Amino acid sequence: MNCFFEAILPSLRSVLCAGLAAAIGLGSASAAVAAEPEYPDRQFDFALIGDVPYDALQETNLFPNMIDELNQAQLAFVVHNGDFKSGSSPCTDECFEARARQFATIRPPFVFIFGDNEWSDCGRVKTNAFVPEERLEKLRALFSQGDVSLGQRPMPLLRQSQTPAFAKFRENVRWVDGRVVFAGLNVPGDDNHFGTPEFGPRNAANIAWIQETFALASRERLHAVMLIMQANLHFELPSTNRVRRGFNEMLQVLERETLAFGKPVVLVHGDSHYFRIDQPLLGSRSKRRIENFTRVETFGNPDVHWLKVSVDHRDPNVFTFRPQYVRKNLLKH
Repeated sequence: MNCFFEAILPSLRSVLCAGLAAAIGLGSASAAVAAEPEYPDRQFDFALIGDVPYDALQETNLFPNMIDELNQAQLAFVVHNGDFKSGSSPCTDECFEARARQFATIRPPFVFIFGDNEWSDCGRVKTNAFVPEERLEKLRALFSQGDVSLGQRPMPLLRQSQTPAFAKFRENVRWVDGRVVFAGLNVPGDDNHFGTPEFGPRNAANIAWIQETFALASRERLHAVMLIMQANLHFELPSTNRVRRGFNEMLQVLERETLAFGKPVVLVHGDSHYFRIDQPLLGSRSKRRIENFTRVETFGNPDVHWLKVSVDHRDPNVFTFRPQYVRKNLLKH
């Protein structure tokens, strides 16, 4: 795939009529027999950001500059894919609450996906010595309350916690717009917190959420799937690698579901702070790139910019990506 300043991927029935369920991807038997489609097509733009702010300059200047641009753009929603602080800065309530106040200045619907720097890495003795699971609960209390997004114009979200077996995973969310399904998952870098007691239940919840998302997309004949998480899944590493072990099962599920779906699938992540759009998922049998799967890594510290994504159902590729460089944040090289 060619991608430089623009990349194009390979290959709601209205809320008033279908109610809240249609807006968030629940569906219903009565909606299924209605004459009009449950999820109508539409063209729209949204924004992807992540791995910011990391230091005082970003918090007080560069990140507010970016928020100003996001607020001026005509965006359906904004998604932050995790790490709203550096890994070495304290995981204090004060830090979390300050970030919540900043997020509250974002006008479009805003979805925050949890990253390792704000919970799974908080147990490092030299820098934090917090209990990661306790910090995760704090994040849930601050950023995952109610069944709507953050932002000054919140939108409805379906939370995985509505399923009794996964009641504590409020941070895993899903919504449908323009016949595209979006799903956010709590998958932290650098190794998905592999080897800890909490890994197994959370990984099972994430796998189930991915499978349910693809099932919805297939059942409703949606145009595309976008999964959003913090961790880089390290596609290039062998399955026996220490870092890769926490992602092996997820990658197997991604391959299987992507091939079965047969339409555009996008995985968005941050973590390694390297803006890129590529196709790193190889077929386990063919050893060739799976054409309908694309990875998008967002800008991240020290680059405080954002990615504009356009959705157009008339385009078989569905998504178009355009980097948006915040003018006030540009360097004099």
